[in-house]
Amino acid sequence: MTEKSSFPVPELPAQQPPQRNVSDPPAAHPQVNGLQLLSSGLKAFDARMMSARRAVRGLDLMYYVWNKDFTGRILMSEVVAAADRGVQVRLLLDDIGVSSRDKVLRALDSHPHIVVRLFNPFNTGRASRWGLRRIARRLFSMTRRMHNKAWIADGRSAIMGGRNIGDAYFDAAELSNFRDLDLLATGPVVAEAEAMFETYWHSIVVRPLRPAGDATDPEATLASLRAFCDSAEARRYLATVQQETSLFAPDQTQTHWCASAQLVADLPAKARGRRGKNSLMATLLPILEAARQRVAITSPYFVPGRGGTNRLTALAARGVEVKILTNSLAATDVAAVHGAYAHYRRPLLQAGVALHELRPTGRRERLSFRGKSHASLHTKAFTVDGTTGFVGSLNFDPRSTSLNTEMGLIFEAPELVAVMDRLFAEETAPDASYALHLDKEGHLCWLGSAGETRDIRRREPGASLMRRAIARVVGWLPLESQL
Repeated sequence: MTEKSSFPVPELPAQQPPQRNVSDPPAAHPQVNGLQLLSSGLKAFDARMMSARRAVRGLDLMYYVWNKDFTGRILMSEVVAAADRGVQVRLLLDDIGVSSRDKVLRALDSHPHIVVRLFNPFNTGRASRWGLRRIARRLFSMTRRMHNKAWIADGRSAIMGGRNIGDAYFDAAELSNFRDLDLLATGPVVAEAEAMFETYWHSIVVRPLRPAGDATDPEATLASLRAFCDSAEARRYLATVQQETSLFAPDQTQTHWCASAQLVADLPAKARGRRGKNSLMATLLPILEAARQRVAITSPYFVPGRGGTNRLTALAARGVEVKILTNSLAATDVAAVHGAYAHYRRPLLQAGVALHELRPTGRRERLSFRGKSHASLHTKAFTVDGTTGFVGSLNFDPRSTSLNTEMGLIFEAPELVAVMDRLFAEETAPDASYALHLDKEGHLCWLGSAGETRDIRRREPGASLMRRAIARVVGWLPLESQL
């Protein structure tokens, strides 16, 4: 089979203008970046869907997880439709939970205009017996993942942030949906995203999917994907999306223009434990430490470690207002991480750092596409002094800083940062999150509200006995570096 990984990228047709994913930049400043915040799951889905529908040249997609659930299949269908039109598609996925025998991915890779590759550290591409050395190497590599998320269309627009592809990210899950943020970007920063994608695509830690030969008919699978959007449930979801948003209307008042926007990303070699370790944090930490007035950090998995705790308490000691929003034990989807985070609550509170934990239900509880849904925080973002913002894939935990590869956008755009700060204020309001405090005896308590009633808890609110047990056991074990 002819290798497609180096297929030529055609020029945009002369008669067809570039994508208008957001409004055009001001004529006097053609080199500015346009940034639009996607806080709604439905809008985030719509941005990706419309981007695929309007693509004329290429789609470069990289994700930690692409679930083959309801919304995952709809977006796969849109990708196939784009490829059918001749759009060249490159799909790079982390190999966590992915098999080279996956019939859907193999069918995609069989399309003449789609190439699928896997991020798979320490895979040599050669047959090898499973000796002790190889088993040890694979166990080591399993802890190091590509956590990046980017959807790049025609080299003209890019969607980057915290969302993977799946129902929980697009308000379509039955039980719990993630609250998350993406940025839809145009302008020079998109070229930075393309360059980053190329670095990963051609990295030695990336390999072809290598379809295995069996009786599965890829054309039947592709036909099923093509028809998926015509199902009754898919049409109903797409109608819901259309009712909520029309992102690509000519009047895009939600686009914020800024000259200062930079993509920050780890090198793929970080996942091998070699070059590039913590390169993203090396950029972000000085920005946080230079704060003069206030810092607001949102991280669903928050394990600052001793070093991070010292930095945050030092900021508070200088008079900087430091606020943190993370998941409560009842809201998190990874109870084990909460056990490691719990060690740092008391010293942070004693230093004057404000801690807030999202409630799974509250003022912003909403009806999802499939029924009433609880919330779980998945946003990875921060703002500094009302002028600087960051949105990306990076959690404030050891896994993101030392094991996974991460990426995000850092920007100076006061109006956009003001929107982020308003969202933070909504999420940390008493009816949406618990504010943590220490009582006179130094014991933790959780303060919130239920309607007009003040809600005070003395132990992890809303968490089951099993969840509390898991968090406590993990807190005793020396596992923090892997969380």
